[in-house]
Amino acid sequence: MKDGKDDQETGIQDSTKEFEMAVSKTDEGCYVLRLFVSGMTPNSRKAIDNVKKICEEHLKGRYELEIIDIYQQPIFAKEGQIVAAPTLVKELPLPLRKFIGDMSQTERILAGLDLRKKNQ
Repeated sequence: MKDGKDDQETGIQDSTKEFEMAVSKTDEGCYVLRLFVSGMTPNSRKAIDNVKKICEEHLKGRYELEIIDIYQQPIFAKEGQIVAAPTLVKELPLPLRKFIGDMSQTERILAGLDLRKKNQ
């Protein structure tokens, strides 16, 4: 007769494995980025293009990018405390950082993502 313990233990082991995989992915330098835009304005399109270019040139294969239109999903802007758009949020690796604007200042973005040394 089973008491359900085996099922619980299997569920816990599966959850633990998923967590460990997520942590190891972060340890390998995986970046989790969210770009908040306001519709398809010229500034939003420019920010999208610039962030995609930065990611492909400097983080190829090591990033997840989510683009969120705050006009279509305003709840995400509220939850993320987004006060201006476009805003790029680096969620992982920690620390969390936010960048506002069209993301055209590549060197500043790279420094903020800890991919370049900050200029003195």
